[in-house]
Amino acid sequence: MRILVSACLLGLDTRYDGKNARSEAVLRLLEGHEAVPVCPEQLGGLPTPRPPCELAGGRVLDIDGQDRTAAFERGAALALETYRLCRCDAAILKARSPSCGKGQVYDGRFSGTTVPGNGVLAERLLKAGIAVYTENELERL
Repeated sequence: MRILVSACLLGLDTRYDGKNARSEAVLRLLEGHEAVPVCPEQLGGLPTPRPPCELAGGRVLDIDGQDRTAAFERGAALALETYRLCRCDAAILKARSPSCGKGQVYDGRFSGTTVPGNGVLAERLLKAGIAVYTENELERL
């Protein structure tokens, strides 16, 4: 299988804080498969590091109140294009992220609280009929 994967889960320092979220479980699952790493926030033109962002009222706002929705949308579109061009079979994305979260995302108050919802990329992939998993759902893949 060829799987689109959040780059931070592979150990690349692409998170907002310049760090990664390396997942040994994801790396083990990918053995024998081809990973296509993406960071939709970087694809959308945001720097690393960057201010943390959360979804609030259908928009993506950073902790300073700047609207980053356009960058997130641009990155999601490019990540979807990457998925299609590389002929991926599924996606494994970072849980709770405003880009990649599936089922739960941070609530927009920067309090660490989650609410039901999907990140911008996860939503776009799901609407396209693509199988999306987070690092917390690997048993379903």
